[in-house]
Amino acid sequence: MEIASLGEFGLIDRLTKDIKPNNESTKYGVGDDCAVLHYPDSEVLVTTDMLMEGVHFDLTYIDLQHLGWKSAMVNISDIFAMNGTPRQMTVSLALSKRFSVEDMEQFYAGLRMACDKWDVDVIGGDTTSSYTGLAISITCIGEARKEDIVYRNGAKETDLICVSGDLGAAYMGLQLLEREKAVYYQMVEEAKKQGKPAPDFQPDFAGKEYLLQRQLKTEARGDIINKLREAGIRPTAMMDISDGLSSELMHICKQSGVGCRIFEKQLPIDYQTAVMAEELNMNVTTCALNGGEDYELLFTVPIGDHEKIQQIEDVKLIGHITNASLGQVLVTRDDQEFALKAQGWNPLSSKSND
Repeated sequence: MEIASLGEFGLIDRLTKDIKPNNESTKYGVGDDCAVLHYPDSEVLVTTDMLMEGVHFDLTYIDLQHLGWKSAMVNISDIFAMNGTPRQMTVSLALSKRFSVEDMEQFYAGLRMACDKWDVDVIGGDTTSSYTGLAISITCIGEARKEDIVYRNGAKETDLICVSGDLGAAYMGLQLLEREKAVYYQMVEEAKKQGKPAPDFQPDFAGKEYLLQRQLKTEARGDIINKLREAGIRPTAMMDISDGLSSELMHICKQSGVGCRIFEKQLPIDYQTAVMAEELNMNVTTCALNGGEDYELLFTVPIGDHEKIQQIEDVKLIGHITNASLGQVLVTRDDQEFALKAQGWNPLSSKSND
C-alpha cells in the first residue's frame, strides 16, 4: 500500500493505534499536539539520535524490522549510560516514495519489540517526505534520582576501568556484510557485461552468526545497570561504547581531568571477532579499541569495589584511572606502552573507521 493513500495522520494512526502507555509518568501519549509527562520526584533524562540512510545504515543488508529495533536500542542505551531508566520515546521519520505502508509496519514492529523489552512507551513523533532516502530521528526520555545519575566527568585517580560484554564484534560484523555486498556487486557487474541476468547469491556467513547479531541486533545493556544496582555499585563515570572504546575512554579522561592505563591482554574479545580479523588481515586489538557500535557500557568504579565487580558476570576489568600527567596509555601484551588514539567512528569526518 502506498503511504500517500493513507496520508500522514492515517499512517500515524495505523502505526500507533494499539499503543497503550505502561509508565505512570506517561499522562498522555500519541494523539495531541504534545505528549504529557509527569516526574515529581526525579530528574528527567533526554537523548536524541538521527540515523541517515547511506551514513548510519545500508538497506542492502539490514531489513526494516531489525532497523527499527536498532534505532530504538541505541537511544535506550544512552539512558542506561547515565544510570537512568528509559520511559518514553518519540519517533520521527522522513520517507521517500519507495517505502510502503507495510515497510513502515515492519520498522515499527522492530522498534516496538525493543521498547517492550525495556517497558518504554512510544508517545509521538513526526513523519515527512524525503528525496534522499530514509531518515530516522528518535528521542528517548528517562528518569533517575539526582543522586543516582552518572556523568562522564566523575572518574578519580585509582578508579578501576570496566567494560561490559566484548569489543569489536559489531565492527567485524559490518566488515563481513560489506565484504559480501562487494562480492555480490562484482557478480552483478560481471553478469551485465556478459548480458546475463543477475545471479542468485548466497552470502557466506557460516560460523559468523554472532558477528551479524552484534551488528544487526544491538542490545542496550540495562541488564548490567540492574546488576550494578543489585551489587550496590554506583559508577563514578560511565558512557556507552558507540564510537569505539578508545574514543569513549578519552572522553571520560578529558571531562574528568584524569589519565588512564588499560591493558591489551584484558580487553574482552570474542573468538569469532578474532577469527574474522585474522581472515581480513586486520589487527584484532585495533578493532576492539576503535570499532564502533558495540553499545557496551564503559564505566569506572572506586577501587574499593574491586571484589564486587569481579563477582558480576559479563563485566571485565581492563585498567585503572591515573593522574592526568601520565596520559592515556595502552599497555601491550609484551609490556610496551603506547598513547591511546581516538580512531573510531566520526560521522562528520571525510574518512572513518566504520
